[in-house]
Amino acid sequence: MRQIWRRGIRSRIGAAAAAATFLLVGGILGVGLTAGSGQVPGAAAQSVAPPAGAPASFADLAERLSKSVVNIRVVKVERTAGPEGFGPGTPFEEFFGQFFGGQPRMPRGERQQGAGSGFILGSDGMIVTNNHVVEGAKEVTVTLADKREYPATIVGRDPKTDIALLRIEAKEPLPAVALGDSDRLRVGDWVVAVGNPFGLSNTVTAGIVSAKGRVIGAGPYDDFIQTDASINPGNSGGPLFNLQGEVVGINTAIVAHGQGIGFAVPINQAKALVPQLEATGTVTRGYLGVAIQGLTPELAKGLRLPDTKGALVAEVTKGSPAEAAGLARGDVILRFERTVISEAHSLPALVAATPIGKEVRLTVRRNGKEEEIRATVGRMPGERAETVGAAAPERGQWGLALQGLDPRTARRFGLQPGDGVLVAAVRPGSPAAAAGLRPGDVIMEVNRRPVTSVKEAEIEIGKQPAGESLLLLLKRGDATLFAALTGSDAAQK
Repeated sequence: MRQIWRRGIRSRIGAAAAAATFLLVGGILGVGLTAGSGQVPGAAAQSVAPPAGAPASFADLAERLSKSVVNIRVVKVERTAGPEGFGPGTPFEEFFGQFFGGQPRMPRGERQQGAGSGFILGSDGMIVTNNHVVEGAKEVTVTLADKREYPATIVGRDPKTDIALLRIEAKEPLPAVALGDSDRLRVGDWVVAVGNPFGLSNTVTAGIVSAKGRVIGAGPYDDFIQTDASINPGNSGGPLFNLQGEVVGINTAIVAHGQGIGFAVPINQAKALVPQLEATGTVTRGYLGVAIQGLTPELAKGLRLPDTKGALVAEVTKGSPAEAAGLARGDVILRFERTVISEAHSLPALVAATPIGKEVRLTVRRNGKEEEIRATVGRMPGERAETVGAAAPERGQWGLALQGLDPRTARRFGLQPGDGVLVAAVRPGSPAAAAGLRPGDVIMEVNRRPVTSVKEAEIEIGKQPAGESLLLLLKRGDATLFAALTGSDAAQK
């Protein structure tokens, strides 16, 4: 099957390359360019009123939002075996083989340039873009709307959701975006895309939300917003705004030969990952260990199921949390905690977002009856938390890695330096994991005593009597909550 999905294409810098790119995607650029109006000859023109709420102009919105959108240029070095045209299978193979036969050719590096878009997440210089824009980059340069340029550092990347976090060091506060709620988007809502297609900075396009929850085969957590707002090569990583000027998506993918079909990562997905990317540079996900598939009417009939709702368990991984919980091939997962699983593809994202070590309730249909199964979420194989700060979770008795709040990090969490300490990592199966702590949480109090540094937190934790619960006051996003860590496990560490 021919692959039709492609992510935003890297644009080469230079007039010749730009011209070649225009030719390459001419099918996209030619959308809507037709000779004539398309009206049937002799037919009477019909006046159609614009839909209620349609803006007369996007100009004010575009002027305000463009200041927070940036251009990202990257330099990558691709290793090649030698000059093009002199390798195996070329007319020169026999000639060079006589003189250099059996000797390895020295690899050489070829500098390649690419471009994308991004948006300013924090006034301190944090910038969000796509992972595929900066993956493998040796140099990253960010250009602001006012043409100022800054070298950028890659803070963290998550290939599975195609999200990356950058940082630039600016001398003054930058115009940050406001984040919206992508769950509240409805099909038909107006959206505005701002970016740098083909290197053309601050290009604004508008359209509507065409669909939600699209699965396009880009990764295991596909849940894309589909829009007909024009998204072209170079728009990758740029923001998708609602009419309130809030970011509701990150423009990510296009259909190679589609017309008005683009895809954006929902901003709510990014909200859950950015704190981990900032704290550790990576994302640690929950894991059950089941292979699932959607139910078709034919499958439902063959399995004697009443409908096609839920996620069908096709395989259970040996030694996984799912096997330990008793899940079996042929089970249909109907609910994960309180969330109904209407579509199978929604389950992986729910599991991935669950804190490692948390016990969850699964409602399954087995042999025609509904049963409740409890499973303890594990860590996704191949992923590990990067430990930052004074206490590595492998060594600490509570399973926490702590990091001090520097001025930049404090501003990102709406705090002041000294307002607490950051949870950088959590050890699977530890008391901290069992209590639901997550990387990105900020510990403000230990046993009702405020802490302003990692040292103070360690001192207060060290005062904890053996066998008693450790009470923490946490800030998680905009919420403040308590967490109690039981000391029974800690006493054995």
